[in-house]
Amino acid sequence: MKYPFTYLVEVQFLGFRFSGWQKQTNAKTLHDMVDKTLSFVFDEGVKYKTLGAGRTDAKVSASRYGFQLFLHADINTSDFLKDFNYNSPPDIKGLSIKKVTSDFNIIQSSKIKEYHYYFSFGEKPHAFSAPFLVGLNEQLDINAMVHGAKLFVGEHYFHKYCTKPSEKTIFKRIIDSCEIVENTILQANFFPTKSYVLKVKGKGFLRYQIRLMMGILFELGKGNIDLEFIENSLKEANDRKFLREIAPASGLQLYDVQFK
Repeated sequence: MKYPFTYLVEVQFLGFRFSGWQKQTNAKTLHDMVDKTLSFVFDEGVKYKTLGAGRTDAKVSASRYGFQLFLHADINTSDFLKDFNYNSPPDIKGLSIKKVTSDFNIIQSSKIKEYHYYFSFGEKPHAFSAPFLVGLNEQLDINAMVHGAKLFVGEHYFHKYCTKPSEKTIFKRIIDSCEIVENTILQANFFPTKSYVLKVKGKGFLRYQIRLMMGILFELGKGNIDLEFIENSLKEANDRKFLREIAPASGLQLYDVQFK
């Protein structure tokens, strides 16, 4: 079925109560909730279809995420955004909507993604912070982790930082930037006195890649591995078995998506 009108809708969401974006049987997903919201926005009989920019893991949040909206009729974009936010649940908010050309494909479109992973250590944080950051009870060598994060920058082989790849999966990827800094972005009075964020930016990431990177940086901070271990894990000549240290999903946030 062809839809003559196409829009790019940008939203933000708190993913803590959802099983990711993609629709699943017997699971509450963001895609289901967005489509349910649209059923209240549009009059009965209006035909539409939605397509997300990509999958997200369960509990993962997004400050900016995009989905493509296909429609049989043109709409007033200002009215749409008001109606969408009126009908959507509190943990989903529409940010913008704009018309795109018929040849735009949100999956194949070139885009830059920036992921953040928020964490603290040394003491279990307030329970209210659980949807936003991961707290480790043990002490971490944050200086070692800062140096370790920089090793991911550039072109590397990420066989060990991916789970359940397909035969067509491309493991040679480029990471534009990767750093650990003190968190000054997410703030709340129930957050730990000091917390940190891993910032990673690139064109495309493998399944669980960011969480596996964070997991191995936690191992570095605990003293269980050294910087050389990370260097070797990124070389083409390794055993290509994926790492087992997957960091919890709740600390991960899709911070920004820039479409070209």
